[in-house]
Amino acid sequence: MEEEIPRRQLPSEWGGVIPSECFMEEAKKIVELADGSGIMLRIMGGVATRLHCTGFEGFANRLARLGEGKQEFSDLDFMCYGKYRDKLKDFLKERFSYAKRKTTLSSAVSGRDIYFHPKLWWFADIFFDELRVANHPISFRGRLELDFPTITVTDLLLEKLQMWELFGAKDIKDVMLLLRAHDVGEGEEEAVNGRYVAKLLARDWGFYYTVTCNLRRMVDLLQDSVKWTSQQELLRFLLNISEEEKADLITKASKILRYVDEEPKGFGWKMRAKIGTRQMWYNPVESEETAPAFGVWRLREVFPEEE
Repeated sequence: MEEEIPRRQLPSEWGGVIPSECFMEEAKKIVELADGSGIMLRIMGGVATRLHCTGFEGFANRLARLGEGKQEFSDLDFMCYGKYRDKLKDFLKERFSYAKRKTTLSSAVSGRDIYFHPKLWWFADIFFDELRVANHPISFRGRLELDFPTITVTDLLLEKLQMWELFGAKDIKDVMLLLRAHDVGEGEEEAVNGRYVAKLLARDWGFYYTVTCNLRRMVDLLQDSVKWTSQQELLRFLLNISEEEKADLITKASKILRYVDEEPKGFGWKMRAKIGTRQMWYNPVESEETAPAFGVWRLREVFPEEE
């Protein structure tokens, strides 16, 4: 039986739209205080992307992530190490009055916990050790120490590019923002680590196929938007991007693709490549379309989701 969820309480001056700054400030505060309490916690998702792209707010606003006048974010996403799960529960309750949602089949399978803001402004989705709810699961073991208060820009990029089923305009815009704000190199210091991405994809043909297809899709969109005339949502924001910015994005995406293509591939990878897409190469994940009354999607009645 589903637990009772109290009514949402938003300040009237917000007009039903929570300012982006509220999400970002809360996420930073949670991670900073968690760090002081000895808990390894990092921000993920759209909020992390904006925080990691300081100085490019103008470009982000021109992209209009969810369209003009729409709320930019719907929830907070975090990654944590599993050994801190119990300690984190007490921390969020004592320091922020967040209430943990009862564990459901969906949350147990996905390896995450869901917490409610005390006034239901949003919910916090917290994953442990790996992003399991993904077309291509990503391990974060040994990765959280590399950046603060978010996961690394490399992992933020992979978090988006691993999507096959639901990779849409919002995700392409996040990828563009990440690439516009960062260089591509071989380290983690404020740059996309092309070498790390290449080595990761050289171990998994399916992951390779999805990531490279998504990057090439973005490049194709920037180079030849005429092909995408049927996708007006994708084309509208291109009017706000200069030719110089388009060239920069194409150059960086192409650099990542070169790293990936030049990385040596093993026998198993090459054999899987021969099979190609005739065999399922990604993991289907729960969505509103496949499970409208199941798991986290039931929260949409309270927390409007990103479109």
